[in-house]
Amino acid sequence: MDEKQKIRVRMAPSPTGPFHIGSARTALFNYLFAKKYNGKFILRIEDTDKERSEKKWENDINDAFEWLGITCDEGPGKGGDFGPYRQSERTGTYRKYIEKLLAENKAYPCFCSEKELEIHRQYLLSQGKPPVYSGKCRDLPQKETKEKLTRNPNAPVIRFRTPNKKISFNDILRGKIEYESGIFGDFVVAKDSQTPLYNLACVIDDYEMQISHVIRGEEHISNTPRQILLAESLAIKTPQYLHLPLILNQQRAKLSKRDPQINAKVLDYKKDGYLAEALVNFIALLGWNPGTDKELFSLQELIGEFSVEKLQKAGAVFNKQKLDWLNGRYIRQLKPEKLTELCAPYLIEAGLIGKNFPFDVLTKIVCLHQERLKTLSEITAMAAFFFQGNLDYDADLLRWNEMTNEEIAEALQKSEKTIYAVAQSDWTKEKLSEILLFEAEKFHQRADGTGDRGWLLWPLRISLSGKKASAPPFEIAEILGKEKTLQRIKKAIEKVKQIRNNI
Repeated sequence: MDEKQKIRVRMAPSPTGPFHIGSARTALFNYLFAKKYNGKFILRIEDTDKERSEKKWENDINDAFEWLGITCDEGPGKGGDFGPYRQSERTGTYRKYIEKLLAENKAYPCFCSEKELEIHRQYLLSQGKPPVYSGKCRDLPQKETKEKLTRNPNAPVIRFRTPNKKISFNDILRGKIEYESGIFGDFVVAKDSQTPLYNLACVIDDYEMQISHVIRGEEHISNTPRQILLAESLAIKTPQYLHLPLILNQQRAKLSKRDPQINAKVLDYKKDGYLAEALVNFIALLGWNPGTDKELFSLQELIGEFSVEKLQKAGAVFNKQKLDWLNGRYIRQLKPEKLTELCAPYLIEAGLIGKNFPFDVLTKIVCLHQERLKTLSEITAMAAFFFQGNLDYDADLLRWNEMTNEEIAEALQKSEKTIYAVAQSDWTKEKLSEILLFEAEKFHQRADGTGDRGWLLWPLRISLSGKKASAPPFEIAEILGKEKTLQRIKKAIEKVKQIRNNI
């Protein structure tokens, strides 16, 4: 990288729907590139599609940026020397360039109806040819053009007069790429004299905002030759291009916004209990390899490690299991108080606790599950049994190995008697563990003379949690308290007796 070059990169999402995971990765790589080389990261909102653009989706973009910790140096609400940063506010700038193209005969009005265009398109496709414009309006006499404009000044779109030539450019990641202009013909560049379509608006804005590098997804490669031709026709400089690999689903198809297997909406990951640090770490590894075995990176570490040389050309598979694993790692690094703060809203929303639930008790409950949580939202299912009056579980779950119903009842009664004898002053997980483990060693002997602790502890743990997988019974009992612990053991004994009576 040229140290003297002024680095300015941009992210230009359209506010037409929820912010997508692929867009988040593009934003992240632009941000890392800018910060690595002391450059500027610009947010530009491409909202010229008036019918589909909505303020709520711009808010969604801003909220996603804020959550992920990706801050722009210039943009809507942030300001900067090259604004405005919403395309809908830049019509005066666009009009100047569109009029220049028309005045220099590098673009022209097209009066063809959609029906005409579609008929010609289908014909070319049937012949195995590229569906390019026929050129019907390309060389209309000036007089006829004026007459048509007089009759219906709002009817024509504006097409670029594409020169017949080979376009080549150097992609930083992929090397030299070449296109023949004949494959896309005279394409539409504006809806009218002040409303450019994507390719022209992009070229104008990148130039006006002094963008040095355009880092975007591979799907935009085909737009690049069009944009280069437009820049050449306007006699303006083009930025350097880098096209990132696609994000793929498990079937190695391009990840779409409506993928049935993978949720692509960024803020849904926040809602589902993923940490921003984990998601940033995960998407950074989609198409970028640090060249080491290290897998956990903070945002600052990513800035230090990032380089375009470590980007890969091949598509990157979105592995949900890997994301869950990473998120679990980050959860386990959280301090107890912080984890409790993050988990509490899920328990409140589920109606399991109120806003004034004792924080110290809640911290004990949450931390009991910290090692097993993959997402914050899982706390509701894992910890619900602490807040429920009656546990709903199959009595057969109380059975350890081949225990009979009588042996289950006997084990529970032994636990009840042992726990009843524990003084309130000794009601700690350490004391409960000491006493119950001692009794469990004696309760059932294996053939080799060693104690099988499961005969006592399994029915006890199920009676307290109602779950096949949970924390040890001593830790659960400490939080439940003596009275509630004994109540749950009694109810478990009643469940077993019911089975015996129904046989």
